[in-house]
Amino acid sequence: MVNVNFSNSKILIIDDEEDLLNLLETYLQKEGFNNILKSSSGLDGINTCSRENPDIIILDVMLPDIDGFEVCSRLRKFTYVPILFLSAKEEEVDKLLGLGIGGDDYITKPFSLKEVAFRIKAQLRRKYYLDNEPKNDDPKSAYEFGDIIIDECKSLVLKNGAEVELTAKEFQLLLYLAKNPNHILSKRKLYEAIWGEEYMGDDNTIMVHIRHLREKLEDDPGIPQYLVTVKGLGYKLVVKES
Repeated sequence: MVNVNFSNSKILIIDDEEDLLNLLETYLQKEGFNNILKSSSGLDGINTCSRENPDIIILDVMLPDIDGFEVCSRLRKFTYVPILFLSAKEEEVDKLLGLGIGGDDYITKPFSLKEVAFRIKAQLRRKYYLDNEPKNDDPKSAYEFGDIIIDECKSLVLKNGAEVELTAKEFQLLLYLAKNPNHILSKRKLYEAIWGEEYMGDDNTIMVHIRHLREKLEDDPGIPQYLVTVKGLGYKLVVKES
């Protein structure tokens, strides 16, 4: 594993609990993070993110002005950096909502500070690998299937010529499938490739992202033509040979 230096990574923590903000800041500094920003409200967090361009965001769901889900939706209009939700809500629907609107991870309270630091490092490590992935001398920058075009260089997806808005993880997942057309990819393979963490058997993360991709790309999400489930094995992107 490549030894990634996290010391200069800029972390933005958005939480209205001052004690928790200070506790996270102190612990993360001990873990070697030297650039930590704090916001105590959703709107201030959005403004801080726009101004400071952090590398990762820790976002509480319960905030005094607008909730974390709304903050995440607004952030995703101008940034694709990893977002980790903190929440006292343990219900599956809340986790799926957080992941579905663009979150990259969901940590329920109470949590260990060590776990938070581990998850931050995992997301930053994955971001580093993506940013520093070796490029071919003549890389393929566009992938086309049916009425859909994926432009890797511009991080752009078009359907019938119209731009489709995807979250960062949705785009990465779709691009990975497009680079392996007509190949069955297991949930473990997809999760470890896109989320950069060991797959622990939780299917919900993959399922919700596939569902959202189908809703945005398929003419009939209930009968997908492209993003096909292979029962018991995983998923594949069906591309007809020219």
